[in-house]
Amino acid sequence: MIDMDDTITIDGYINIVNKFLKTNYTYEDIPAYWVDEIVPEKKLPKYLDYFYNKVNIYDYVKINEGAIEVINELTKYYEIVICSAYTDYRYIEDCVNIITYKHKWLLKNLPSVNPDNFIFTSNKSCIKAEIKIDDKISNLEGDAEVKLLMTAYHNKKITNEELKEKNIIRVNTWNDVAEILLNH
Repeated sequence: MIDMDDTITIDGYINIVNKFLKTNYTYEDIPAYWVDEIVPEKKLPKYLDYFYNKVNIYDYVKINEGAIEVINELTKYYEIVICSAYTDYRYIEDCVNIITYKHKWLLKNLPSVNPDNFIFTSNKSCIKAEIKIDDKISNLEGDAEVKLLMTAYHNKKITNEELKEKNIIRVNTWNDVAEILLNH
């Protein structure tokens, strides 16, 4: 199971926030996991409408270096499942719109992955997989044999000791993923 946002794609959320606010925030300005926490509370309803109804975040993402190439190679040895969250209880009726954008981006950029293996859920604990790759540590919980935490702005402070306790390996790049999973 491979996560999409901040694992395969990067920078979309901060690019959208900066476009909406007409700012130049960097990840150092982000206090927690949710990039939109820097949106002033009075502007949040308009931002959420903008995010879910007016723009396609995947027009603003970059591909994490090496992600496509490594995933294409992994498809030769593993059944690849892309699992991506979408639920936002602050804007529950329209957050489903992002699924269309995610689906179209995956079809275009990862044609080697069977679309039957695209899963859109915010409860990744219900997904059983031998290997999990994600940027959010809570999404790696469970019985996976291999758990890889992709380094992202919000998880850099998680210590090696914490990861070791949870049987999680930190990967900084997709080359790190390839070294672990393709070194047969």
